[in-house]
Amino acid sequence: MAHGPKYKVPRRRRREGKTNYHVRYKMIRTKRIRVVVRKTNKYIIVQFVYPTPIGDYTLAAAHSRELVKYFGWKAGTKNTPAAYLTGLLAGLRAKKLGIEEAIPDIGLHRPTRGAKVFAAIKGVIDAGIKVPCSEEVIPSEDRIRGETIAKYAEMLAEQDPEKFRRQFSLLLRNGFDPRELPKHFEEVKNRILEVYNQVPEVPVVKEVMQEIASIASGGGA
Repeated sequence: MAHGPKYKVPRRRRREGKTNYHVRYKMIRTKRIRVVVRKTNKYIIVQFVYPTPIGDYTLAAAHSRELVKYFGWKAGTKNTPAAYLTGLLAGLRAKKLGIEEAIPDIGLHRPTRGAKVFAAIKGVIDAGIKVPCSEEVIPSEDRIRGETIAKYAEMLAEQDPEKFRRQFSLLLRNGFDPRELPKHFEEVKNRILEVYNQVPEVPVVKEVMQEIASIASGGGA
């Protein structure tokens, strides 16, 4: 282990591989809302976060398990279509609050072309939020709609039925045929849009940000 008078122990979240403080510092300096995308082994999480000197405040958020709970999603909570729909859901919620733009924050996830985090950001953009993101890194429409998964499932079902049942066992146990994924994606997407078309806009985000800034500076004490 390194030692000496000039050696500094990295911060805990840097040691745990959770935060790049150099990148975070630059983002916070902008004082702009960040659209934070995180993925776990099971879920996709999208949050709209406002930074302050005393910590981050979440203004709007969505979790991929909400797709199952509220919109009847049956095709898994960690794949590319689920990431897009989670981003769309978070973006619609943010839009209703008056959020119009945000900067992307993918944390320590690698900015790989076609990654799930960029599918989520595409969902946010399609919800009407301005987010700077190159079209080159966003997954193709086929991947977002789940067509590649459906074609692969169809190929497996024809060539190796046993592997098909094994690889898609969780979906099949839930009574869902992965070959129907594109159709199911469109149904759930339309369901989300229909619900949020009926939700009235309450553009309070500027007032909320001012109140948060006041609290952070000690003015609300």
